Amino acid sequence: MPARKTDKPTTLENKKQSKRETLRTRVSTPLPESMLTGKASGAKAASGDEPVFAYIASLPQPQRGIAERIDALAARTLPGLQRSVKWGMSYYGVGDGWCFSCGGFAGHVKLMFVNGATLEPVPPVTPIAMGKSTRGVELRSVDDIDERQIAAWMTAITALPGVGGKKR
Repeated sequence: MPARKTDKPTTLENKKQSKRETLRTRVSTPLPESMLTGKASGAKAASGDEPVFAYIASLPQPQRGIAERIDALAARTLPGLQRSVKWGMSYYGVGDGWCFSCGGFAGHVKLMFVNGATLEPVPPVTPIAMGKSTRGVELRSVDDIDERQIAAWMTAITALPGVGGKKR
């Protein structure tokens, strides 16, 4: 006898829907679906300041405020700063290659340093699917930003070859 078709969602679909609903209630402003699933936004890849500013402006609070502070810190700390939107997040570099990224997710902003395992002290977060040596921090509010430490990491990481750059 063939299996009966039902319109009821599977248990896995119920769990995914429940997780999305839980995440939505944790934030005051609705987030793009990609941010609720733990993935970066669907922002299109583009180089330059304006696409990064537009990406940051698209984030809800408090993620927008955190990303604005990180972007301003990078601009003050790194002469010759280059910006780009790649893989749904803002990327930053000086010279050849991209050295760190900043992206908004449900409940936090990830600040990730390419080759961050070489930094002292090593940033505490090891992200999934961003490379074996990438390290960073997850910032839940602007109060979590340690400007002195983050500026030191930004300066140190831009002295190393970045993603897509030439070996120095």
